[in-house]
Amino acid sequence: QVQLVESGGGLVQPGGSLRLSCAASGFTFSTYVMNWYRQAAGKERELVASIGIAGNTNYGDSVKGRFTISRDNGKKTVFLEIDSLKPEDTAMYYCGAKRFPWLRNDYWGQGTQVTVSS
Repeated sequence: QVQLVESGGGLVQPGGSLRLSCAASGFTFSTYVMNWYRQAAGKERELVASIGIAGNTNYGDSVKGRFTISRDNGKKTVFLEIDSLKPEDTAMYYCGAKRFPWLRNDYWGQGTQVTVSS
C-alpha cells in the first residue's frame, strides 16, 4: 500500500524555522521525483520545491533562498527546511511523488499544516 506521510508542521513565529518530513512507503522511492506543494486558504495549490532522482533541485520563486529540499533514499524520506518564515508561508504543505517531472503526481500525502503567527 502506497503511503506518503507528512510531519513537522506547527505554529511558529515569524522569522522562525521548521523542518517538514515526508515518509514514503509502498513504492520505489529512489526512482521518483519528490515534490513539496502548499495551499493557503482560498488559494490554489502551488509547487514550492522539487528534487529529482539525482538530487537536482528546483524552487518556486517565492521561496528561493529560504526553503531547502533534500531527500534520504535510505530512509525513503524527503525533507523541506523552511527558514525565515513569514505569515504568508501559512498553508497546508503536501508532498507528492511522480516518475518524471513533466507528469502529474502519482501519489499524494495528506498534508501538514504550517501556521506562521506571532
